[in-house]
Amino acid sequence: MRIALIPARGGSKRIPHKNIKDFCGRPILAYSIEVAQKSGLFEAIVVSTDDERIAAIAKHLGARVPFLRPAHLSDDSTGTLPVIAHAAERLELGSDDLLCCLYPTAPLLESSSLILGLEALEGEVSYTFGAVRYDYPPQRSFMLKENGAPTMLFPEHFQSRSQDLNPIFHDAGQFYWARAETWRAQEPIFTPSARAIVLDPLRVQDIDTLEDWKLAEMKYRLLESS
Repeated sequence: MRIALIPARGGSKRIPHKNIKDFCGRPILAYSIEVAQKSGLFEAIVVSTDDERIAAIAKHLGARVPFLRPAHLSDDSTGTLPVIAHAAERLELGSDDLLCCLYPTAPLLESSSLILGLEALEGEVSYTFGAVRYDYPPQRSFMLKENGAPTMLFPEHFQSRSQDLNPIFHDAGQFYWARAETWRAQEPIFTPSARAIVLDPLRVQDIDTLEDWKLAEMKYRLLESS
């Protein structure tokens, strides 16, 4: 069995009601449900939430909400692993069932990326997830003192040309495939046994602030018009 699990709690502070906020005409949660539906990969699409309003919208969009998440797994300090482990237990998944954690704020994600993630989850691979290359070499980054003076983090690369530096990637924050037993054990995601699926930067936007939100909408409209 393959399950898409969308963790969508109700208590976002930086962007109130973030997981159901209007994004280009629809609740942003709708895009994650839709991409899971379009992929044709899943027997069920489940939303894990503590919020009755989110639950109602999720059901209207075609997802299942078979339980409400308890309060101790719905605060600011709770990470992804215990939330997905809880869902795997509540859904009574078998050890070899596959569960894809799909974040509710991933409106740029394509179903083809979910398919590539599933295909890469074989043998001893623990997790697969989306990754994107930094658009500027982090090796040439610096911190600023109170007076605005820069302090290089990697001074050995001060004179390095960008094209001579190895590319560095970061988590796209969109999806994570793993077997149910891996989620239940809450094994770390970013280990040598995981595999990253490199995504188009236009298809990735971390959404933590309202500025991020506007950038994501700009990317979405650009992709829709092309």
